[in-house]
Amino acid sequence: MQLVRNWFDKISIERIQLELMNTVYGSGHASLSRIDPRAMLIWYLFFAIVPWFVHNGTVLLGMFLLMVTTTILSRAAPFIIIILCLGLIGQVGWMFIISLFFGGNLESAFPLLLLTLKLSIVSLASITVFSGMDPERIGDGLLALGMPATFSFSLSYAYRILPVLFGEFRNIMLSYRLRGQVPSRHGWLYWRLVVYYMKLFVVSFFPLMLATAKRSRTTVEALETRGFSYGMKHPESKRLKLAHLKITSRDLGFLAGSAIYVALLFWLGGHYEIL
Repeated sequence: MQLVRNWFDKISIERIQLELMNTVYGSGHASLSRIDPRAMLIWYLFFAIVPWFVHNGTVLLGMFLLMVTTTILSRAAPFIIIILCLGLIGQVGWMFIISLFFGGNLESAFPLLLLTLKLSIVSLASITVFSGMDPERIGDGLLALGMPATFSFSLSYAYRILPVLFGEFRNIMLSYRLRGQVPSRHGWLYWRLVVYYMKLFVVSFFPLMLATAKRSRTTVEALETRGFSYGMKHPESKRLKLAHLKITSRDLGFLAGSAIYVALLFWLGGHYEIL
């Protein structure tokens, strides 16, 4: 029971909000934050698409090791890594269990292992980019690559607003807890407490949507007052906004090093296949 209580303390809303705040506003100290966002987005595009067309275990394992390294360099929050691991275990686990009902055996685990590697590579690449760079730099990179200004700003704004929404959600949950009553008996493995909080999550959804709509309207009005629509469509304004972006030797070295590493993986995969 004490173990369950410790887990509840670690996955509190306050802890999640702090982890998100650290991810969104604390990415400037990461080693990859100095890479030009255009180079990082091109790098991410490669590792988000190519693994789905690769079936060599050696190549996939090498890409996975590279993603683990870049994730460490991006200093991703432990909470995000835990969520990723739980998602991968749940996604692949139920597929393996279903395969057993249709005549599968332990050999069915090898194709699922390759699928897990692919999912891990794409997921860790996403964590590397979105945890290792400031949201505003990601938006500027998308804008410089030709994406619409509205889309680039929306992605950056959504990334920034997540900790605020969790703060709003925490306040709503606290208000319901003040007016409600916690079960006097927790039950086995605290199942009564879990059901109680699940009910609070459901009833908190509608007030959270109203608060989100209100904040979005305030943001739109503030942006339009400052000429956001005109500024994003004006070429001179766009040029001034993106003037700080510059491809350096560090960026070229990062892309060249990744390309050489991947080429070496394909060469090794052609001679030694692990899975």
